[in-house]
Amino acid sequence: MYERMPTQLDPLSLAGDLLYAVKTAGEPGVESRSTASADGAPGSGTGSGTGSDLGGDDADRLRERLATLERSRLSRALSTRERTLSFWLNCYNAYAQLRLEEEPDVLEGGVLERWKFFGRDRVPVAGCWLSLTDIEHGLLRSSKHPWGFGYLPRPFPSTFEREFRLEQCDPRIHFALCRGAENSPPIAIYSPDDVDEELDIAIEWFLEENADYDPEANVATIPRFFRRYRGDFGGRRGIVDFLRKYNAIPGDAAPALEYEASANAPDFDGDLDLEMDELRR
Repeated sequence: MYERMPTQLDPLSLAGDLLYAVKTAGEPGVESRSTASADGAPGSGTGSGTGSDLGGDDADRLRERLATLERSRLSRALSTRERTLSFWLNCYNAYAQLRLEEEPDVLEGGVLERWKFFGRDRVPVAGCWLSLTDIEHGLLRSSKHPWGFGYLPRPFPSTFEREFRLEQCDPRIHFALCRGAENSPPIAIYSPDDVDEELDIAIEWFLEENADYDPEANVATIPRFFRRYRGDFGGRRGIVDFLRKYNAIPGDAAPALEYEASANAPDFDGDLDLEMDELRR
């Protein structure tokens, strides 16, 4: 749960406020996070409280403050894994939604349009221009290649990326990033104090809705993004351990895995198949 930050320029507060402003834009009767009570902010999902005195609709000023942060201030703010994780999750989801507001039909285009959406440097943070791809695969996945199934490193990470990325890839990010598709996870504002608990709750709910275990056949059917990013989970054995941890299968089960598209899960393999088909034409 979010708590009031001691300064208006705290980077974690700015990222959380920006996502809150984007998430609640246009909602009637929604007060800004700066005036919300400490018990909870309406519409914030997992966040509450405030970090600055800016109104919830003042996204432009929040973006400017994030863009002009001193890098030393950002470095001090992202001093732990939890703070780094929550900051980049909130930044990614805020800017993904802002980009979709600017170009609402972009994801309905072809492979070039989708590449531009994720790959262009449109996210200014602490004097550095980043893309959504930079945040996801560079900073949150600790410099892993987008198409390496979680095993290949991302080539030539920048100095900024090396300084501010997570030390290790956390596979739970795949249940938190909202990429703009109808089947993306719901938007939530993550706080550094509770980010692990918030992610665990989201994953348990997700797997309850999207994973199936057949005890007679000893087969677990799971969304295809587990296969796409299997290295992030530690390979097949790591996926099975992950499913056990979040009660998707019994603790003593060692099932075969089947991967299929889910109406409620991002279908990365399906997206990749479509993009490869377009490139072959």
